[in-house]
Amino acid sequence: MKETDVEIIYSSDNDAIVKDRDKCVSCGYCVKTCRDEVTVARMYEIDKSIEPICINCGQCTIYCPTESIHEKFDYLKVKHILQDKSKVKVVSIAPAVRVAIGEEFSFYQGENLANKLVTALKRLGFDYVFDITFGADLTIMEEASELVWRIEHQGVLPMFTSCCPAWVKYAEIFYPEYLPHLSTCKSPITMQSTMIKTYFARQKEISPEDICHVVIAPCTAKKSEIKRPEVNRAGEGFVDTDFVLTTRELARLLKEENIDLQNMPETSFDSPLGLGSSAGLIFGNSGGVCEAALRTAYYFMMHENLEKDALKFQEVRGFQGVKEASVLVGDEEVHVAVVNGMKNMKYFFDKMKDGTKKYHFVEVMNCLGGCIAGGGQPKTTLLQMQDMKKIRMRGIYEEDERSVLRLCHENPEIKEIYSKFLEFPNSEVAHQYLHTSYEDKSYLLGGEKHE
Repeated sequence: MKETDVEIIYSSDNDAIVKDRDKCVSCGYCVKTCRDEVTVARMYEIDKSIEPICINCGQCTIYCPTESIHEKFDYLKVKHILQDKSKVKVVSIAPAVRVAIGEEFSFYQGENLANKLVTALKRLGFDYVFDITFGADLTIMEEASELVWRIEHQGVLPMFTSCCPAWVKYAEIFYPEYLPHLSTCKSPITMQSTMIKTYFARQKEISPEDICHVVIAPCTAKKSEIKRPEVNRAGEGFVDTDFVLTTRELARLLKEENIDLQNMPETSFDSPLGLGSSAGLIFGNSGGVCEAALRTAYYFMMHENLEKDALKFQEVRGFQGVKEASVLVGDEEVHVAVVNGMKNMKYFFDKMKDGTKKYHFVEVMNCLGGCIAGGGQPKTTLLQMQDMKKIRMRGIYEEDERSVLRLCHENPEIKEIYSKFLEFPNSEVAHQYLHTSYEDKSYLLGGEKHE
């Protein structure tokens, strides 16, 4: 792919990314990022594909120096809905947002602003503010249970995580042979959204059609994910997530509405979907999903918790392209890996194929550093980018160290939703609402569609 190909790698109907050609200076940063970091642009021939291929990760928006490429703005639509008195306005905040949004408001870098954001969002007009660390806890309950089942029943291994929509789309297009390895669990955001329009709606006796659910996420790919029919499980005639706003969009909205985040008092999240463990919080970092899953999978297999000193899996933390760890669970040594950035997937697949090591669980995140480095996070200079990622990552791990609730399966609100609604992890009810499916999309490369 040549730098001039920048003009044709974005389709006009992209769900997440917009390109303003009037601002483009043909610097080539977007193509270089897509080709060398995300590796999408090097995986296919443009003239043979059905349409320009984009996994919606938004890394090109981070590197674009002129704002020619940016996320599709939805915050103006949300601003309008906030004035609609007929709607119950609900918003959920993803883990990585709280340690990054302060960069837009002159806070100490990496500071956790979750409780200030709750107050600010209420002042904007939202009726309920929830924490997606609850959805992350729910994901781990299902995902760890699925992993244990696969290990004990000779299921397809290794099991790959499925919470990164950019990775899921990448696998569907370029590596469909690995789709049976993906966990069937939906992402924390889509699980949370379904529970809001089912469990929460019933608890509050609100018609789900009257709820507008907005998610604040560090990720542009979530704008595309919420439109997948497979993840919308709450009912016919409406979507489970109405809008996804990036961290940058939220900052714009707060500034336009003159919300002074610096002087905002702190407010707790609402219940019953507002309490999350710090295991759910570390989802925001590369390695966090793996670490949270190990903490709960160990409990499911051994019926006891890991010792406090063993809750921290240092081997899967950080920015290395491929990280590995093992944990002894009874007589079973469980081998895990974390793939940090799509450019490392081919190397990992080659490593899998050589057969020298068998893996049980593999976390994959598109963005280098995980969600803290998502395509919707505040922009910084290229020189500061790596340091800023480290600061955000440290802010999340510091919260984990301070937390008294560090295990997803000990979250009382998680226990409550299973006892009142979902029954138990991987139950028939849980599969109905919390699990999904995938499609071989390699036909987009110009070949035939395989049913």
